[in-house]
Amino acid sequence: MFGISFSELLLVGLVALLVLGPERLPGAARTAGLWVGRLKRSFNAIKQEVEREIGADEIRRQLHNEHITSMEEEAKKILAPLQDAVKPLTPVEPPATPVAAAPVEPASPAPVSLSKTASVPAPQTPAPHDPTLPPRAP
Repeated sequence: MFGISFSELLLVGLVALLVLGPERLPGAARTAGLWVGRLKRSFNAIKQEVEREIGADEIRRQLHNEHITSMEEEAKKILAPLQDAVKPLTPVEPPATPVAAAPVEPASPAPVSLSKTASVPAPQTPAPHDPTLPPRAP
């Protein structure tokens, strides 16, 4: 794990035997083992806590996304009748006039009157900054 070979461990053991002596070495080894066990347990507890937090964040994120999706669906249901009522009208063509058999004398061009044609108002779409609309999801 740390790249320590058996020969290095043997060297550390011999130095500990020389420094501590044969009477205190077993107690020191036991104490070192307890500390290593405590460190492992604390690292595992921290690791589990972090994994639990990450899982909780993921659940919160999913709930938030579901909430936004449900709000969008409700807005579509509310706006659907309004959009059906504002459907664009189809233009009505004027009736066809029969062509006269007699030649028409070319006079000065008459101004074209726009009032005779059927005018259809264009459907109005709300501005993107309309405060009456629900907020959009990012």
